[in-house]
Amino acid sequence: MRRWTFLSNHAQVLLCIAQNPSMTAREIGQRVGITERATQKIIQDLEAAGYLTRHREGRKNRYRLYLDRPLRHPAQKGLTVQHLLQILRQQPSPDSRHQLDRSLEMAGSQGA
Repeated sequence: MRRWTFLSNHAQVLLCIAQNPSMTAREIGQRVGITERATQKIIQDLEAAGYLTRHREGRKNRYRLYLDRPLRHPAQKGLTVQHLLQILRQQPSPDSRHQLDRSLEMAGSQGA
């Protein structure tokens, strides 16, 4: 069976940096399960696209995320990095769980 995940490596790196803006590329790579070089490439991509900046602090980088930047996929039009982080950091509230359950019920009844 092919192994896959719900979030891309770019999203995983972004989440690591959001949790700890002074993590090294090696630490991020170990956590995400990719090489340090792949991590550096992803950080370069994110920086080039304006999602983060790096600042040198001694021998380490410290990252700053720009949470108001839009998500890139057309299906998430109007959503920002802030929205993504909020969704992934929070446990669903009882209200949102109820709303999700209703949405799933409605989707199931429309497909039937």
